[in-house]
Amino acid sequence: MSDTAHPLPSDLPRPSPGDVQRPSPGDAARPSPGDVPRPYRSYVYAYPHKTAYRALPERPGLAQLWAGEPKDALYRQAIAVREALGDTAPVRFATAAFGGGTPTFLTAAELERLCDIAEKRTGVDLRAVPLSVETSPATATADRLALLADRGATRLSIGVQTFVDAEARAAVRPQHRADVEAALGRIRDTGVPVLNIDLIYGIDGQTERSWRVSLDAALAWRPEELYLYPLYVRPLTGLGRIQDPAAADRAWDEHRLRLYRYGRDHLLAHGYEQVSMRMFRRADAGPAGPDDYACQTDGMIGLGCGARSYTSALHYSFDYAVDMREIRSIIDAYTETEDFSRAEVGRAVDADEARRRHLLQSLLQAEGMEIAGYEERFGSSPFADFGPELARFGEYGWLADAPAGLLRLSPEGLAHSDGLGPELFSPAVRAAMAAYETK
Repeated sequence: MSDTAHPLPSDLPRPSPGDVQRPSPGDAARPSPGDVPRPYRSYVYAYPHKTAYRALPERPGLAQLWAGEPKDALYRQAIAVREALGDTAPVRFATAAFGGGTPTFLTAAELERLCDIAEKRTGVDLRAVPLSVETSPATATADRLALLADRGATRLSIGVQTFVDAEARAAVRPQHRADVEAALGRIRDTGVPVLNIDLIYGIDGQTERSWRVSLDAALAWRPEELYLYPLYVRPLTGLGRIQDPAAADRAWDEHRLRLYRYGRDHLLAHGYEQVSMRMFRRADAGPAGPDDYACQTDGMIGLGCGARSYTSALHYSFDYAVDMREIRSIIDAYTETEDFSRAEVGRAVDADEARRRHLLQSLLQAEGMEIAGYEERFGSSPFADFGPELARFGEYGWLADAPAGLLRLSPEGLAHSDGLGPELFSPAVRAAMAAYETK
């Protein structure tokens, strides 16, 4: 997937290399613990967050939005979007995914129809691109898994969360370890090359000892990938009705940090490499995906009422909610929609937001960011654009002594990814998120 340059407006200063001094982690005195942002402020998986999206009064047409966009990294398309893209350039698919919840709630027949839509309506050959599918212990049945393997799935990701039954109940995920192990066995039987297991730390009553039980149980299956997620308690969710989100204080932060460090070190000692705060990949596993895919790059189309789509100038989706009644109304509105040719809810991405997104998405990867790539894309230096923020990260000990030309987080910087990410949000996005009314 190509990375399109976004030049600076002509009236902005363009610093020369001599004008910029890179902050050093040791240049300033370390702040007191109370000054350092909390490590678990929010899960930063995309920028800007959907709570910053607003209704688009002009309802721009998709044909207009996608005109001139790079066509070689589009995620998924439906027939309306395919028409909006036009035929001015060949379309190449870099990767595909069925996710955003648990698509294996669909029956095998429904999953086959989903694959047919992806192939016959968009032209993507699911057997020719990496295809990732999310599943769960309860829905990873043999017929569903066999269908997905036959249609080209290369990665199956299962949300185990914990192998300890008491912790599963505490996390409002009623499941038994025996059922989880049986589901993992069925996944391995498919021969799909990549198995990913999701685990959660910070569950009520979880200790380092019980955390290790889950880690070792997962390692016994030699998954190619493991994701370690900190527990977040969101209002209006099932867990949010049991626990008070305001109780997420420093003590809980420190507890989750201890569990994170334990899990990280345990996986590193067992032959895994860290890709991000959450993702660990087995060192001897094969290639993870296309060489030219980059998380910073725009050009993604999502199908379904919960999916996001990205162009270089606008991120859009359908409405966002966490309360089940509100979610049902959004699904009902989606299924009743006849005209999918316009973007309804989203947020514009101007030059400043594009810089923030590139830096944030790059910096949260363990490999770091190539400074030259940033400069080539934006015509400026990240140290000129984000000097105060990067200086603070250095003071906190979050920046590593990386090789020349790289901006990289230290191990503790990666540990604090969910505190670092929000530090790069723009004032406008912060204000929009703060004004969002949870529903």
